[in-house]
This record gives sequence, structure tokens and C-alpha cells, in this order.
Amino acid sequence: MIEVTKLNGTKILVNPHLLETVEETPDTVLSLTTGKKIIVKESRQEIKNLVKLYRKDIFAE
Repeated sequence: MIEVTKLNGTKILVNPHLLETVEETPDTVLSLTTGKKIIVKESRQEIKNLVKLYRKDIFAE
């Protein structure tokens, strides 16, 4: 799971396997394969980096 921050400041965990798209419009919108959309404070690049770190962690174990 990756930790992201919703616009109201609430931190949530998102399963990166469910990410379909990440858009900056200018807010960052995470679109999940379930059809749900989540607006977060992190940039598109930060989300990309979080997913890369998550995947490195998984394959290192």
C-alpha cells in the first residue's frame, strides 16, 4: 500500500495495483480500476515515486 494525502489532510492507504491513471488537472486525481476517483495533494511524480518504491520493496522480499 502507498500512503497519500487527501485534500482535507486525511492520510489514506491506496493499493497501487488498483491504480489505472494518475492525472494532474491541476489537482492530482487517482483513478482506480474500481471506477473510484481520489483527489490527493501529492504530485503525479510523487505518486510515481511511491509506486516505484512499493514495487522495489515487494520484489526485495
